[in-house]
Amino acid sequence: MSGHNKWSTIKRKKGALDAKRSKIFSRIIKEITVAVKEGGPDPDGNPRLRLAISNAKGASMPKDNITRAINKGAEKDGANYIEATYEGYAPNAIAVYIECTTDNQQRTISNIRSYFNKFGGNLGTNGSLAFLFDRKGVFTIPKGTINLDEFEMEVIDAGAEDIQVEEESITITTAMEDFGAMVKKLEEMGIEPENAELQRIPKDTVKLDKEAARKVMRLIDFFEEDDDVSNVFHNLELTDELMEDMD
Repeated sequence: MSGHNKWSTIKRKKGALDAKRSKIFSRIIKEITVAVKEGGPDPDGNPRLRLAISNAKGASMPKDNITRAINKGAEKDGANYIEATYEGYAPNAIAVYIECTTDNQQRTISNIRSYFNKFGGNLGTNGSLAFLFDRKGVFTIPKGTINLDEFEMEVIDAGAEDIQVEEESITITTAMEDFGAMVKKLEEMGIEPENAELQRIPKDTVKLDKEAARKVMRLIDFFEEDDDVSNVFHNLELTDELMEDMD
């Protein structure tokens, strides 16, 4: 199991399913709002918005919620979100890379710093840990009735570096520069991903004993539960034993 974590694969006891769904919806609404302000409300002419809408559908967001988010982004006096990243170390020198979308950067950095301090970690300077991660495109696709042989040939031509086939889904990984080409290829094939995004994949992972790893994951929980946080990536090795704890 790789050391990055993503919404579709890391499932933990973090409260009711409705609360988790609310957090996912909140994140997608912010992404739609930012996309509209950046490139306008027409998804045909705004690739970022088109992708955000696709992710919303993959998360089973109601159509009315998507429409409201687009309208909110188009409002001149609507919230202005800033995209920011923060880097630091959790206990035992585990690298943590945090992506945020916020309307109050001072509040966000204050919260991020307090979480690090609470668990004995420390907030670093921007750019200090980026070299530990590769930025990759990650696509999660429902397996359905896809002909795997034909599918794999098509997506390899579009830049797939890795294809993982599981019982109900297929995960494709691409280089960052091939992300757009894969989005286009899947659109041409009539395949709508459950989720498609750029993630930060650790080049190497660090294995800790169970108790130390649990402490790191409690810190990760604090980050992920913050409304301003969009994604959290780390280089902790997620062993089978640790994954069982998180189910």
